[in-house]
Amino acid sequence: MAVKLRLTRMGNKKRAFYRIIAINSEARREGRPLDYIGYYNPMVDPAEVKIDTEKVQKWLERGAEPTDTVRALLKKNAQ
Repeated sequence: MAVKLRLTRMGNKKRAFYRIIAINSEARREGRPLDYIGYYNPMVDPAEVKIDTEKVQKWLERGAEPTDTVRALLKKNAQ
């Protein structure tokens, strides 16, 4: 089972925010996640990002692969 760290869309129409989740790579976007890692809210200025770094490290050690967007958010959060 390949695990991905990716975004799942939440919120209302035209008021989206995203949860960062660990999920089986074959699952659909809104599928049941293995773990909730954080969230990303692009609707506020500046965009709000909250990530649990301990959970991220745990999943990366287990071989989880972040998507390009999540990888960029992780880099931004690390600074």
